[in-house]
Amino acid sequence: MVTENAEINIADLEQVNVDEKITSGLQLVTGDGEKISLPKALIEAFTASVRGKLVAPNDTNYDEYRKVHNAMINKRPGLIVRCAGVADVIVAVNFARAHRLLLAIRGAGHSVAGSSVCEGGIVIDLSDMKGIHIDPVARVMRVEPGVTWGDVSHELQAFGLAATGGFVSTTGVSGLTLGGGLGWLVRKHGLALDNLLSVDIVTSDGKFITAGLDQNQELFWGIRGGGGNFGIITSFKFKVHPVDKVLGGLVLHPIANGKKALQFWREFNTNVPEEMTGGALLFNAPAELPLPEVLHQDAIVAMGGVYAGELNTGENVLRPLRSYGPPVADIFQPMPYSAAQTMADFLWPRGFYNYWKSSFLRELSDAAIDTILRFFSNTPSQKTVVVLEHLGDSAVSRVADEETSFGHRNYPVNFLVTSIWTHPDESEANIRWTREFWSAMKPFLADAVYLNYIGDEGEERIQAAYGMAKYNRLAALKKKYDPGNLFCLNQNIRPAM
Repeated sequence: MVTENAEINIADLEQVNVDEKITSGLQLVTGDGEKISLPKALIEAFTASVRGKLVAPNDTNYDEYRKVHNAMINKRPGLIVRCAGVADVIVAVNFARAHRLLLAIRGAGHSVAGSSVCEGGIVIDLSDMKGIHIDPVARVMRVEPGVTWGDVSHELQAFGLAATGGFVSTTGVSGLTLGGGLGWLVRKHGLALDNLLSVDIVTSDGKFITAGLDQNQELFWGIRGGGGNFGIITSFKFKVHPVDKVLGGLVLHPIANGKKALQFWREFNTNVPEEMTGGALLFNAPAELPLPEVLHQDAIVAMGGVYAGELNTGENVLRPLRSYGPPVADIFQPMPYSAAQTMADFLWPRGFYNYWKSSFLRELSDAAIDTILRFFSNTPSQKTVVVLEHLGDSAVSRVADEETSFGHRNYPVNFLVTSIWTHPDESEANIRWTREFWSAMKPFLADAVYLNYIGDEGEERIQAAYGMAKYNRLAALKKKYDPGNLFCLNQNIRPAM
């Protein structure tokens, strides 16, 4: 029914004379960079064919709708389609293809690369598609692509359940899952994409299909790690897990004690059980954070995370971490998992300038620790955060490498520098510092990257995320499902020749 209705609407659109010269039409950009004018009659027919709202540059709220999480991204699309449902997505995909438009897909708009908005083209905005359905008996949930991990955690908490995915609650389910899905339950329950059972997807030819463990398996393989290269996911079906109260938080040390603290954290991780997903952070305390004065005088080295298991056992597991030093502050406490999902939100607020670099570490050596501490002591912005994420031997590494297109499952630590600043005139200094930091870290980094954490860094970095065997397999899959590369604004995999 959905597909039939969408096809009727597109047939109506095609009856409009596209060559009609109407000065009040819209100016848009094609995928080839050509500027074209779409007449008013065509846009009116398109508007009538969707339940959602079309937003043009002269419309109210246009500036708000085009904004994404990263203020570095300041693009002005020619048209935004705020989809109300699957039929709108199909119509919008067919419209974009028929007119060769540059196309961006927006979920939560959280990607640091800013690929969910484009300059002059069309944005298919899924952020109003926020349906969540939970089956607490089967421990399964189905969600739409506009949902964030905070939305999911709030709904699941009522049933004592949780989904693996997301360190920050404002991150979108769609983008995070398609690129991997690191989060607070990753060591116990795997990546978000490891918990994916099936998806509904609209492909570049406007077809609506389902891919899962028992149908369209090759496409399902590619979706789990291949980002949005193969179509627009309109529904995700996940398995979820019994997680109610967790032990979450951080222990905080002044950066003067940072080397010994990080050396201790490295050793602590050698025997930590998979119920504990943790990391180490370097940041400066916001003035409003109620901490001892010594922690407001200089940078902080913090170690912590979430223990998702029996709480008394968690107290014993975390005792060495919480007693080491001792820390200047210990903010671990029992909390609902939905609260743990939000505890790092203050470090990555929306609307600031962001420039990130990331890669897996071959090992967290003393020399790597020295380099991290040396550079962070000279960061040009007080908002910048450096992250070390512990993976190690866990549910992630137990999934066979060939099971999904996700590239790298066996590195112990992921390194991420998130440079964040307030004003555009600070951009040059922050970007230069980040690149210099990155260059100094290269001797310690693997030729492997988690794509969700990087910007527009070129095809070689995308290939490094998968390895060439997987990349070539993905390129063949791209040729089958998106031969014209309609879905190109992402960590793009070019169709095989």
